[in-house]
Amino acid sequence: MIILNLSDGSLIRFFPRLTIDQRRHRSPPPEAFMRKCEVAVLGLGLMGGAALGKLLEAGVDALGFDPVGPGSDRGSSHGSCRIFRRFNFENPNYTGLSDEAHAGWIRLQSESGRTVLTETPVLEAGRPGSAMVASSRAAAIATGRADPVMTAAQANKEFPAFNLPGDWDVVVQDGGAILHTDVIMRLMRARAATRVIAELASFTPRRDGVSIRTASEEVFAERAILALGPWLGRALPELAALLDVTRQAVGWFAPSRADSVVSGRFPIFILDRGPDDIVYGFPDFEQRGVKAAPHNHGPVVGPDDWGPPASDAELRSVSEALAALVPGAAGPIIDRDVCLYTNTAPADIRRDAGEEFIIDRWPESRLIVCSACSGHGAKFAPAIGQRLARLATDPSYQAEPFFQLSRYSQFA
Repeated sequence: MIILNLSDGSLIRFFPRLTIDQRRHRSPPPEAFMRKCEVAVLGLGLMGGAALGKLLEAGVDALGFDPVGPGSDRGSSHGSCRIFRRFNFENPNYTGLSDEAHAGWIRLQSESGRTVLTETPVLEAGRPGSAMVASSRAAAIATGRADPVMTAAQANKEFPAFNLPGDWDVVVQDGGAILHTDVIMRLMRARAATRVIAELASFTPRRDGVSIRTASEEVFAERAILALGPWLGRALPELAALLDVTRQAVGWFAPSRADSVVSGRFPIFILDRGPDDIVYGFPDFEQRGVKAAPHNHGPVVGPDDWGPPASDAELRSVSEALAALVPGAAGPIIDRDVCLYTNTAPADIRRDAGEEFIIDRWPESRLIVCSACSGHGAKFAPAIGQRLARLATDPSYQAEPFFQLSRYSQFA
């Protein structure tokens, strides 16, 4: 009560309006001071960054969390480039996904004025009967395109750096490109800068949402997208049995014929030399040498096992492949890196061969899960980001069945 003594000697008693908590001398609950948002995105690599961008474009109150920034040498999206392919040997359903993603990349390129895609043919070749080559060829033909098949002699003539055996199967697809991931990561982060908390975050599912804690604050989100790359199995131990993280060596090779491996004269290539022996590579578009690496899985490692640098032994299959099949690109190793693939196990209900993506809601929670790489998901980021945003905001939406957790018996 406040008492005012007026000039005429009268008194006025004034009772301020108090909240119940104040009347009982209690402090407001912690939630009253907690920052809140509709959707939180944990992990801002290509997938999480694309999801955050889609949410913000739609006017959703969203926040992103990631201590790893553009230019880092860790994280599933680090490094300068990835391969974009329109026709994909992994899954015939991916052509539509590629087209959707391509439209997103072109839009980002147009709006930013930066080069996001450098159009480049993709040469895929393998021993006679290669399933990889046959699947890529079938995916192209299914769209009504001209048959992309080429003889080895034709390929060697068109791309003089190559020396493919005469009996090898070869396709050269258009619609391919170098995806400039470092540029994209910087653009995504800059566009969402005011909505990014660049700190390590932990999360706790709640009945009504998700509590997210960093070193400096706690945030309550109605829903959260987990796009954590190799760290996803650590965050969700129930999922860890379905994920293998593998160490993938990458090298840059000083070409023996530099003029034959530049962009415009040299394609992206994927060479199937036999079981567990696939090698891929890029033109020398950075004046850094030819980037090439094995695509078959390396040893299983932990999500923090980024060192030591790739060794000569790990890159021996690549050196041998270049010497035998791409002599114009063969030469000493001049730079090295390590990637981590997060690979899904084969499904047992809706059967697949593994290395498929998981894009789904986590059971009995307000979490959305994204394990989208398996070594070949980067190119799809705009399309996958759109799916993640819809899963977080549209209760009626479901991603494609071959992306859902229910393809595994433990989640059926």
